[in-house]
Amino acid sequence: ITFNEPYIFAAYGYATGLFAPGRGSSQQADCVDGDTGTKKPNHIGLLPRRGCFLKSLRYLGGDPGTEPYIVGHHQILAHAKAVKLYKSKYKHQNGQIGVTLNTDWYVPYSNSEKTERLHLELDFSLVVLHPLVYGDYPASMRDLVKKRLPKFKDDEIVLVKGSYDFLGINYYTANYAKNNPNVDPNKPSQVTDAHADVSTVRDGVSIGPKVRKDSWLAVYPQGLKDLMIHIKKYYRDPPIYITENGYLDYDCPNVEKLIKDEGRVKYHQQHLIKLHESIKAEVNIKGYFAWTLLDDFEWSRGYTMRFGITYVDFKHKTLERIPKHSARWFNHFLHTRRWFTTNPSKIFAKANIIKLPQS
Repeated sequence: ITFNEPYIFAAYGYATGLFAPGRGSSQQADCVDGDTGTKKPNHIGLLPRRGCFLKSLRYLGGDPGTEPYIVGHHQILAHAKAVKLYKSKYKHQNGQIGVTLNTDWYVPYSNSEKTERLHLELDFSLVVLHPLVYGDYPASMRDLVKKRLPKFKDDEIVLVKGSYDFLGINYYTANYAKNNPNVDPNKPSQVTDAHADVSTVRDGVSIGPKVRKDSWLAVYPQGLKDLMIHIKKYYRDPPIYITENGYLDYDCPNVEKLIKDEGRVKYHQQHLIKLHESIKAEVNIKGYFAWTLLDDFEWSRGYTMRFGITYVDFKHKTLERIPKHSARWFNHFLHTRRWFTTNPSKIFAKANIIKLPQS
């Protein structure tokens, strides 16, 4: 894999300023929830397009209307050159090379904008894939971004087109999307170029269950299947690995609660079922990787979010590991090839909860 989530690097680093090098709009720019219209600070570790839209932008430096596209463009070229190098010098290894992209699934807020809004959102979030398959950016992006979107030279088109053996996809959640006609043309930004308001909530109801009301992750397994079929249909049926798919818990002092993670078990059950349905629909699925084996450092959220199927005690130097119920479920699933059991308590009967020392 040449790059993991190149879109995030370009957007978070050069449009929102949330990640290094911190260029673009301020992390504290006014962010308005796409459904309720209430303001919330834009420092939540997410792109403003996921769950809210920016009413005003305060710049940290740089140009969020051009730099994210320049950075993304050079990531595509760098990827293609790495693929060319591998194919020319290391082909004898019989290995494969590809790139991993992240995207949510998008559900139109209303039937009136169904097809157009869905495709436009995916054009922006899968921006790297279109050049790899067709040699250029989507026409929808050319229409909206215009001269700010870089152009590929003739030799670069040849280099980029077809530069992958497989596609990695990181999928977690889905959002409602609707048109936003109020984008300020005098403050162009990659964040607002799709002219979209995005939210997990419509008419006060979440698109799927959440571990907490303010969580960005709403459980929507159907989105994984819909995404797989979309990629098969519009991007020439590439071999696909699900390189990340996971469920978050927020850190809390109750270790036993974190270990008894039935929500995570259900999340993986439901997504694997939809992935199996995708395979039956002849999507070229090659593999599935759960995010993640261990609780880890989640970038701007640090250790406050836990995605692991194994609990890690970050408060003590031992960093003790304790398998969660989800780890035992995965063990059961991989041995029996059954993702459901009529009596889940049998799987977890031996899941002894270790009491950690109080800090």
